[in-house]
Amino acid sequence: MVKTLSKTKIYTPRFYDGLLAFFFKLAASGYIPASWFLKNLPEEQARSKKIGNLNIEVVSHCWGYSHMMAYQLSSLVNYPPKKAHVTMTVFYSPEDEKTQKQLDFFSSINVENVTWNWQPLPKELLFRRAIGRNRAALETKADWVWFSDCDIMFNENCIDSLVDSLQGRNDILVFPKKEKTTPMLKEDHPLLQKDAEPQVIRIENEENFEYYSRSKATGEFQITHGDVARAAGYCANISIYQTPSNHWCKCVEDRCFRWLLGTHGVAIDIDNIFQIRHVTKGRYKKGSLWSRVRSKIRHLKLKS
Repeated sequence: MVKTLSKTKIYTPRFYDGLLAFFFKLAASGYIPASWFLKNLPEEQARSKKIGNLNIEVVSHCWGYSHMMAYQLSSLVNYPPKKAHVTMTVFYSPEDEKTQKQLDFFSSINVENVTWNWQPLPKELLFRRAIGRNRAALETKADWVWFSDCDIMFNENCIDSLVDSLQGRNDILVFPKKEKTTPMLKEDHPLLQKDAEPQVIRIENEENFEYYSRSKATGEFQITHGDVARAAGYCANISIYQTPSNHWCKCVEDRCFRWLLGTHGVAIDIDNIFQIRHVTKGRYKKGSLWSRVRSKIRHLKLKS
């Protein structure tokens, strides 16, 4: 279940990292052919069309979000799939002791049709989300890979309805038509149980959640065909997104991923996807300038 944790040297930022990030931002806007960086995308006729029970791999990252991860893992315990086998892959760093504690707790819970797959990384690799996603994509054995975030919950019939919608399909990329989400919650909201001991929890009252419609496969809602994932990886040839970092990097690589695949994805019906949105982000160092800036932005969104 757990691989040996390798050591990574402290990363020294390169003077041209900013230029690379800007270059690929422009590239993803369509100014450069994606084929320059991805040549082996499987053609439609080469992608399998599975019928019946499916193997689904969910890929999440967690740094400073153990209280959110508890909701995600609990959703699979509370609502185990009947039509799929789910591999729940979590990339994390053992330096994040609260997340390690959560994962140790859920490791002791056997869930039918669910395999826990904890993947420890040096934090410098964890801080660039595309690195873990790329590893998972290249190594997956699943029929479909759901690149998610740890604040997403797969509640009643979520995974099984996903399987129903994927029967006989071989789209490159799909995403849910809608989800149930909260407004931006303040740090003291009861749903944000930061100091709670590891436990199986569930959403008892849905009054905080409203439906939100989607128009494309954004960061935590990118569900990729397994054949595509194995061939393309996740921004595998985009160097800036495969470069370690000394701090958590803003997750903007999903736009580049869609550019490489040549699609915003196809909307499908999936039941009871829940997301808890919150103002204070655990992945940024508390009290840091960047943490204060990010929180201020979210407070503005909360008032809008």
